[in-house]
Amino acid sequence: MRQTQSVIIYSLLMAGVVLASNILVQYPVQGTVYGISLADLLTWGAFTYPFAFLVNDLTNRQFGPSAARKVVFAGFVVGVAFSFYASVPRIAIASGTAFLIGQLLDVTLFNRLRRQTWWKAPLIGSLFGSTIDTVLFFSISFAAVFAFIGPNDEFALGFAPLFGVFPIDIPRWISWALGDLSVKLLFSLIMLLPYGALMTRLKPMRAVEA
Repeated sequence: MRQTQSVIIYSLLMAGVVLASNILVQYPVQGTVYGISLADLLTWGAFTYPFAFLVNDLTNRQFGPSAARKVVFAGFVVGVAFSFYASVPRIAIASGTAFLIGQLLDVTLFNRLRRQTWWKAPLIGSLFGSTIDTVLFFSISFAAVFAFIGPNDEFALGFAPLFGVFPIDIPRWISWALGDLSVKLLFSLIMLLPYGALMTRLKPMRAVEA
């Protein structure tokens, strides 16, 4: 009973993170920093999505990979349903594919590393999961090779300086991908703080190998 209730809570948290991220990824960060246009570099979704890995890892630590996969699939359903409602099918397909593969990769890596130093499992899982998620989402959403899936956001198909500052113009969606990935990788480190604080309170169940 305790596990079922906790998995439901984790699923709701995951769904909330996915919903917020799918909304915020549609909005570039406005403003400039040292002459760098943030709109060409970042979307707000990069700041919320890393919390999905925190929820995933805490579930995995406490209840094991099977429960973590249930939470991932709950987030997947919410993410795909909202994306089809709020955006074009191509973005919805990209979002669902990237989320599912990235999060399941995190589940696998976390479980394999769970007996090592406490920070390795959440850090390595989120680093690799964030990377594959970003590559899949932005490629499927905007790369020409996936044009057969359908149309996308034309604004993203413009050009922008590399990292917003170097005199090399690249497709804006690649600039967004690089910026989002940089923030996600940074947040993979930052998320170790709440994970470390909560891991002592959220003890693994006996059936889960700590």
